Amino acid sequence: MSANSIVVSEMGTMAYPDPSKSLLTKAITLFNHTVPDFTDNGASNFIKYGDDYFATSETNYIRKIDPVTLETLDKVDYTKYLPVNLATSHPHYDGEGNAYNMGTSIAEKGKTKYVLFKVPAASEEDRAKNAPALSRVEVLATVPCRTLLSPSYYHSFGMSDHYFVLVEQPFRLDILKMATAYMRGVNWASCLKFSPEDNASVRYPRVRRSPLSAPPFERSPLPQTVIHLIDRRTGKEVETRYFAAPMVVYHHVNAFEDAGHVVVDVVAYDDSRLFDMFYLKRSPEAGGAGAPVFSRPSYRRFALPVRPDKGAAAGGDLVGLTYTTARAVKQKEGRLLCRAEVLGEDFDMPRINPGFSGRRHRFVYGSCIEESSSAVKIGKLDTETKELVYWYEDNCFPSEPVFIPRPNGESEDDGAVVSSVVTLSPDQPGFILVLDGRTLKEVARAHVNAELHKDMHGFFIPQEC
Repeated sequence: MSANSIVVSEMGTMAYPDPSKSLLTKAITLFNHTVPDFTDNGASNFIKYGDDYFATSETNYIRKIDPVTLETLDKVDYTKYLPVNLATSHPHYDGEGNAYNMGTSIAEKGKTKYVLFKVPAASEEDRAKNAPALSRVEVLATVPCRTLLSPSYYHSFGMSDHYFVLVEQPFRLDILKMATAYMRGVNWASCLKFSPEDNASVRYPRVRRSPLSAPPFERSPLPQTVIHLIDRRTGKEVETRYFAAPMVVYHHVNAFEDAGHVVVDVVAYDDSRLFDMFYLKRSPEAGGAGAPVFSRPSYRRFALPVRPDKGAAAGGDLVGLTYTTARAVKQKEGRLLCRAEVLGEDFDMPRINPGFSGRRHRFVYGSCIEESSSAVKIGKLDTETKELVYWYEDNCFPSEPVFIPRPNGESEDDGAVVSSVVTLSPDQPGFILVLDGRTLKEVARAHVNAELHKDMHGFFIPQEC
C-alpha cells in the first residue's frame, strides 16, 4: 500500500518500475522479469500428493497447508523435482491414492513438451522418512508441443483406466511475448492468444447446438484442435491421430473406455473470450461498454476409436457406440476428424461422483452460466435424458458444487452436493449450502462468522485426514 502501485507481478498484473531506482537496479529488475517467477497465489484449487495437501494455481509453485487448521506451511517448487514450468490444478486420483497430473516444460534442452507425471500414494516407509511427497514423483510420458515457443494452454486433462487425454487447443502461450512483457509494459496473461490463422485449409466438422443431427463438414478458416491419446502403460501416443474443430476447453468432465473407444466429456467454448471477462476493465463497474460478451459453454462428448478399421473408406464414421451421436470421420490420410455430441448448454465447473471417475457416468453437477459469466444456479445434468434440474435463489452466487457420495450409497447420485454461496444482500451473509444429490433440494445451510468470497474450485477432505 505504501508504494501506491503494483510491486509484485502475477499472471494478470505486471509490477511497475520504481522511478526512484538506479539504472542498474532497473536493469536487474528487467532481467528478473524476462523469465516469469510467479508467487504462490494458490487461488484455484486444492490437491493431495501422498499425505500432503496443497493450495495451487497453475504455476510451478504450490503451497502446503494443514488440512485441519488451514495454516500455510512450506512453499514448494515443482521445478525442484521435475522439469515443468506450469502444472494443472486438476490432478486425477486412482483407487490406491496415487495422483496423476500434467505440466508444461518450456524449452528444456531445446524442447517444449507436455509432461504427464505420477505422485505415488504415501507408504509406511515414506511416512517414517517424512520425505516430501514430490520426492517420489515419476514422469510417465512426454508429448512434444506442436510449436517450440507456443505451447497450448490447458486447465485440465482426461484420464481413463488405460489412457491419458490431452486436448492441444489453438489457445496458446507465446513464450517470446512473455519474455518481453515487462519491457513492453503488459502482463503475462496478454501473451495468451486464440490463434485463428493456423492451418486455414483444414476441413472441420461443424459443431451445432442441436445434438440430434449429425452436421455436415465444412471448410473452416480456424485452427484445428489436436486430441492426444496416450497409453498409460507404455507412455506412448496411440497410432491414430484425432483432430476436432477449434475450441477452448477449461474443464474435463470424465473419460471412460467402452467397446474399443475412449469417450471424452469436456466443457468447451468456441473461442477464448471468457478468459477476457476476468479483466476489471471489462466489468460494468469499471465503465465497460454494455453487457460483457463471451462465448457460452457447451457440454460436449467425443468418442475416439482407439484402433479403427484401417480398411475403412475415407469419409466413413468409425464410431460404433449406439448411445452417442459423436462422430469420428476418417480422412484420406488416415486421421480422424471428430465431431462432438452436445449434451447440454450453459453449463461449466463440472463435478461427478468421484467413484465414477474413469467409468461411464450418468449425472454431472455444475454451475449454470446464462446471462453473464457469473453462475447463479447449481445444475444437475442427466447425460442420458439431457434433463437439467437446478437450485436457484435470488441474489445468490454459488461456487462450484462438490458431490460427496454417501458411504455404501445405493446409486450414482446418492450423496450430498456442497457449495459455498455469496450473496448481494447486506443482511444475508454468505453460507455453505448442502443439497440432496438425487433431487437437488436443499438439505441444510450453515452461516459462518466470516466474509465468504467467490471461489474457483472445492475439495472435500474426509475427517480421517
